[in-house]
Amino acid sequence: MEQEESEFLMHTPCEKCGSSDANSLYTDGHTFCFACNTYGQSQEEAKVIEIKPVDFLTGTHEVLVKRCLTEKTVKLWDYQTGTFNGQTTQIANHKTKDGKTVAQKIRTAGKNFSVRGSIKEAGLYGQWLWRDGGKNVTIVEGELDALSMSQAFDNKWPVVSLKTGAAGAKKDIKQALEWLEQFESVVLMFDNDEVGQQAALECAALLSPRKAKIAKLPLKDASDMIMAGRNAELLDCFWAAKSFQPDGIINGADLWEVISSTKEVQSVPYPYAGLNEKIGGCRLGEIVTICAGSGLGKSQLTREFAYHLMDSGATIGYIALEESAKRTGEGLMSIHLNKLVHLNYIPEEELKESFDATLGTDKCYMYDHWGSTESENLLNRIRYLARGCGCQYIILDHISIVVSGMEGGDERRTIDTLMTKLRCLTEELDIGMIVVSHLKRPSGDKGHEEGMMTSLSQLRGSASIGQLSDIVIGLERNQQDEETSNTTTLRILKNRWSGATGVAGQLTYSTETGRMSENESTLHDDIPF
Repeated sequence: MEQEESEFLMHTPCEKCGSSDANSLYTDGHTFCFACNTYGQSQEEAKVIEIKPVDFLTGTHEVLVKRCLTEKTVKLWDYQTGTFNGQTTQIANHKTKDGKTVAQKIRTAGKNFSVRGSIKEAGLYGQWLWRDGGKNVTIVEGELDALSMSQAFDNKWPVVSLKTGAAGAKKDIKQALEWLEQFESVVLMFDNDEVGQQAALECAALLSPRKAKIAKLPLKDASDMIMAGRNAELLDCFWAAKSFQPDGIINGADLWEVISSTKEVQSVPYPYAGLNEKIGGCRLGEIVTICAGSGLGKSQLTREFAYHLMDSGATIGYIALEESAKRTGEGLMSIHLNKLVHLNYIPEEELKESFDATLGTDKCYMYDHWGSTESENLLNRIRYLARGCGCQYIILDHISIVVSGMEGGDERRTIDTLMTKLRCLTEELDIGMIVVSHLKRPSGDKGHEEGMMTSLSQLRGSASIGQLSDIVIGLERNQQDEETSNTTTLRILKNRWSGATGVAGQLTYSTETGRMSENESTLHDDIPF
């Protein structure tokens, strides 16, 4: 990269990447290509450039017909035409703030550049023309762009140019920062290429908040716009320049089109009225977390949800990390048949009908994996299920096994990272996710298997599970009570949709059918919230 003590001399072709002008030559002989980021030495080329600070060229102010620049403009900017080594040469005089020439950038036919004098002593090109401060100042990349933009403004509004193009943009802006900060706004109109636009973003970040604006041109630069006769359009680009904001910062005023075009949120109802009353169904872009102690029906409930989503026309991806794809498939078929496939003899015809109605619909995709898996692999599978298979809802049962074998802080940090990425995926892919999570083993005599009430603080591994979920549903059941051992209470622990929390009814598990059915008598006021 550019060394502090060296100065830019000219653009040269890059032998490595083939760029015609991205390679830059500096006074100490080194080169740097801003297209392929290749650093090199070129002592021979450096020696060709004769630097004589006091031996400046002189010329005349002539109309630049090809550039569509008037005599008035070139005279104002002291942009001269002369001769150098027998060639017609354009001379851009770089001056100090008080108008003293300290350097010249010499341009010959073929876009060859050289520099005489000490350009680092100069201000921004054209800075000497304008008073300190004002409403706005426009910064372009090159001298001819500065003349072109100035002429579009009838030479009345401040325009300056970088001294060494996009390559030295940050250095030039830093040097002139005090002067630039005196203007209400600074419009960066850099070249419409990757290097120029990146430089604009980097320079904008150097200025005070809300001061920088970035203009984008349909052609490469202001000079090209003037030569194409698109003067009015050039001014339109200036007025349309957008205020710079760092990544992630959004002006609410820019959201009208997004908000006004937002479609009505579509919810797929849950198979249970109590849940629908509280949380309004299952929606894309949300994470629903189901949590409970061991053996309290989390997996069965997720299968009920999955079957209902499929029956409603949605395509699902099912990732069950504690069971095989065969067991998951049998569970979904059992719900359709209202009897447990793996425990009952099912005639082949009936079995095939159930298969065709569930797994055979092309609305169910599974990840056949047993045990723990690397989180990145898991995220890749989710992305493929969504984009490659068209899955609208992804079921992950369960998140804790992803970090199985880890202890202490490692588990927490891994779950933090995983939940953050799952949160991003739901929004990036516009999918709904149903995630199963275990609860911590409570201290004291009573555990979750004995009917202990669930809470967000009991989520195992990390508080991020609760924080990044839109809906959290806790399951409560006392396995030791003969009368209620098959009855599960649904408790809404978090509800970003409507804010309603508390008990959302009870489900009874049938050992004959393998189904979890809602107790209608528990949907209202007889259960305390």
